[in-house]
Amino acid sequence: MALSYIGGLKELLARGEFPSESSIFRLHYQFTTALLIGSSIFLTANEFFGDTIDCMTDLPNNVINTYCWIKSTFTLQDYQFREIVSLGFVPQPGVGPPAGYDEMHAEEKWTFHNYYQWVVFFLCFQAAFFYMPKMMWNNIEGGLMKSISNGLNLTLYKDEDVGDRKRVVVEYIVSHIRMHNGYVFKYWLCEAFCFVNVVTQIFVVDAFLGNQFLTYGTEVLQYSERNQEERVDPMVKVFPRMTKCNFHKFGPSGNIERHDAFCLLPLNILNEKIFILQWFWFVVLAVILGLVVLYRLCLVSVPSLRTRILHQHNKSVPMEVIESFTRKTSIGDWWILYVLSKNIDPLIYKDIMTRLAKEIETNASNAYGNNPNLYASSTV
Repeated sequence: MALSYIGGLKELLARGEFPSESSIFRLHYQFTTALLIGSSIFLTANEFFGDTIDCMTDLPNNVINTYCWIKSTFTLQDYQFREIVSLGFVPQPGVGPPAGYDEMHAEEKWTFHNYYQWVVFFLCFQAAFFYMPKMMWNNIEGGLMKSISNGLNLTLYKDEDVGDRKRVVVEYIVSHIRMHNGYVFKYWLCEAFCFVNVVTQIFVVDAFLGNQFLTYGTEVLQYSERNQEERVDPMVKVFPRMTKCNFHKFGPSGNIERHDAFCLLPLNILNEKIFILQWFWFVVLAVILGLVVLYRLCLVSVPSLRTRILHQHNKSVPMEVIESFTRKTSIGDWWILYVLSKNIDPLIYKDIMTRLAKEIETNASNAYGNNPNLYASSTV
C-alpha cells in the first residue's frame, strides 16, 4: 500500500514543460518536499515495521501499549552513557532500575520522549513550508515563460509557425523593454525565502527533538572515530529504541499499584535515519542556497558578468550580439532571455537574440536624438 503512494511522488519530481525557476529552486520545492512526504508515508507503513510501540509488563499488551503511546515514555539520564549490562544494571542505554531515586524527585532524572506521536504530522508540516515558495512564485509568475516559450521548437511545429512565434517574442521583448525588473527581483526574493526557510527548519527540528538536532550530524560522524569503550551511539541517544513507562492503577485492596513497563519503539530505527538524512541535506541545501543568494547579488552589482554568463550558457550566440543586447537592456530583460535559452531550441534562440539586438540597436539609434538617456548603458 505504501509503495503505491510513493509511486505518486514521481509527478511531484517531474520537470515542468517550461520551467521558469532554477534547478536549485527545484531542489528546494521538489526533491525536499518529495523526500519529506515519502518519509511520512514510510512511517505509516506498519506492514514493514510492525507495531509503533510494544511494551512488556504483566498488564494486557493492548492497554499498556495504548497508554504509553499516548502518555509518552522516558529514559533515565544517569544510565544514558553506561555500557550495556554493566554490573547487570543497564539492559539498554538509558534504561535501568530507578535505584537510589527519591520518589518525589525521580522525574527530574527522566528524559521524556513523545515526539514519535507527531513525526508524521511534523514531516507533512515541513513539506508544506518547502513547497510554499513554489506556490508563491506560480502566483507571481502567472505563466509568462510558458507563453513566451510555447511554439518555439522545430521538432514539434512547422517552420512558418515557428517564424511567427519568433516574431511575436521579439516584438514582446522590444515593446516591454526595461519592464521586467519586478519579475526577476520577485523570483530572487522567492529564492532568498528558500534559504531562510531551510535555516529556520534546522532550528525548528532542533526544538522538536529537544535541542539535540544542531549537533546531531557531527556527533554521528564523530561516533565512528571514537574508541570502542567510549562509544555512545548518538542516534540511540536522540531516538532510543528501548524506553520505560510507568502505569498506575488501583489494586485489589484499593492501594495504588505502579507497573514498570519496558517499551520497544521500532519506528525509531527509521526516525533516526530520516533525521540524520535531514541534517546532512538541510546543511548542504542551506550552503547551496546561500551561495545562490550571493551569486544573485553579484549579478546585480556586476553587469558585465551577465554577458559572460549568457554567452557561456549558449555559445552559439556571438558575444557581440549578447553584448549589444545586455548594454541596452535591464537585468529583468536579461533574465527573461536567460531563462528562455533553457526552454527553446538553441538555433531558434540564436535567431531571436540576433533579431533582438538589431531591433533594440535600431530603436536606440532612432530615439537617441530625442532622448539620449533612453537607451543608455544599463547598470541594473
